[in-house]
Amino acid sequence: MPPSRESSATRMNTTARTAKPRRPTNGPTIGRALALVVAGLSLTACETAGNLASGMLGSSIQAGTPGFVSGFLGGVAAEEPVAAAAARSVLSAGGNATDAAVAAGFVMAVTLPSRVGLGGGGACLVYNRTRNETEALVFPPGARASTPHNADRPAAVPLFARGMFALYTRLPNARPFEELIGPAEQAARFGVPMSRALHNDVAAVPAPLFADPEVRAVFSRAGRPVAVGESFQNPPLGGTLAALRTAGVGDLHQGGLARRLEEASAQVGAGTITMAELRAALPQLMRPIIVNGRGGDRIAFLPPPADGGLAAAAAFQALQAGQAPDAAQARAMAVASASRARGGDPMALLAANDLSSGGLGDLPASAGLVVYDRNGNAVTCAFTMNNLFGTGRIMPGMGFLGAAAPNLGRIQPPLLSAAIGWSPNLRAFRMAVAGSGQQAAPMAVAGPLAAQMLRDAGAETAIQQSPEPGRTQLGMCPRYLPGYQALCTTLTDPRGAGVALGATDR
Repeated sequence: MPPSRESSATRMNTTARTAKPRRPTNGPTIGRALALVVAGLSLTACETAGNLASGMLGSSIQAGTPGFVSGFLGGVAAEEPVAAAAARSVLSAGGNATDAAVAAGFVMAVTLPSRVGLGGGGACLVYNRTRNETEALVFPPGARASTPHNADRPAAVPLFARGMFALYTRLPNARPFEELIGPAEQAARFGVPMSRALHNDVAAVPAPLFADPEVRAVFSRAGRPVAVGESFQNPPLGGTLAALRTAGVGDLHQGGLARRLEEASAQVGAGTITMAELRAALPQLMRPIIVNGRGGDRIAFLPPPADGGLAAAAAFQALQAGQAPDAAQARAMAVASASRARGGDPMALLAANDLSSGGLGDLPASAGLVVYDRNGNAVTCAFTMNNLFGTGRIMPGMGFLGAAAPNLGRIQPPLLSAAIGWSPNLRAFRMAVAGSGQQAAPMAVAGPLAAQMLRDAGAETAIQQSPEPGRTQLGMCPRYLPGYQALCTTLTDPRGAGVALGATDR
């Protein structure tokens, strides 16, 4: 059976291919903490030609199984530990950076649904070393076609699943898509430990969150939040993920899952999300904002409507010009405010000298992810539900929360912030950064980026340039990749609850 594919509604011509097996050697998997993730990775709907070829070579480890690759793997940093482990398992199993990011993204939809979910969306940057270019994929939770009637908590049009499939297509030689959903499906069906990241989010809003009986059933025990390390399950979400795995993500936009979502959204005061809205919701493949670095390096930032990338570019340029961090933060907010107020060419806004100081008020939460693989490809993503836990209500029978509809009431989009640095001359990756933390998200990207790419700071020093309440996920190879892989470092912000993993299997 071939890998699951989104329908032609993605409007992309890129075709992902099954990975050609490499000569395998035995190596350890990531071990006991993530046995469920490893098991889930191995549960595919069908065996691939790659698996069969690997078996013909006489190896005890097949392509698609953690340990297939020995030696340097790359690295991953994510704001939730099980998601980071899922990504590393994919790299160990022979997957590339987009494969690993997709697996981690779906796992985060189970393990960190306060910020990431099937009802939400996000934005990603992908560096393709073969093409020596970086491109942006933007898939925010969609605005409603009109203001929903009889909706006390209007939900956005979901774009996460289509965004993940579009991300999957951006590099060749991918693992089968359905294989990458497996770890998330298994975690939802059979349970996963409550992380400190999710527990902190639940503890921040327990009363309004537990007003929804389906939310209460998943995230509470006897009226209290599930404790850190205690297992929680979400079987309905597991069923939805299984449907995405077998029927393809298009089913959530123009198939049986779409019809179920249309009915479920009306039941929970989200405003009926219509089939027409779901069909029309598409990720955008865009050119990123490019800023010149030092020594021929280039830095790509997310473009609007992911305007946190524009704000991060403005902050980076201010730091590049020698301005203090506070001035760089002010410049970021001025450019972001101008972009939201009047739109226009992002490069013109970056060059403008007549912008008034701006503020955006309260901004919603987001979560970051960084992955780079052994070949020098890289992905960085920022995800959001447009509010902590989105609408705070689970779609009945489907297991996922609706994201809050943007630009209705006080809900506005977050500053989704991410960047990738590379050398076009060397055709090599240097650095990937993702930032979260409301107004501080752009500086959580720009500060570490400037410290490393302009001043050659080490990873620990670079990540310290992220101001509160910003949180940074960082992967860097200061002497580039391919090249000096022993110098590559992956870090998660020590003030957060994420995990950074890599880089070698032996």
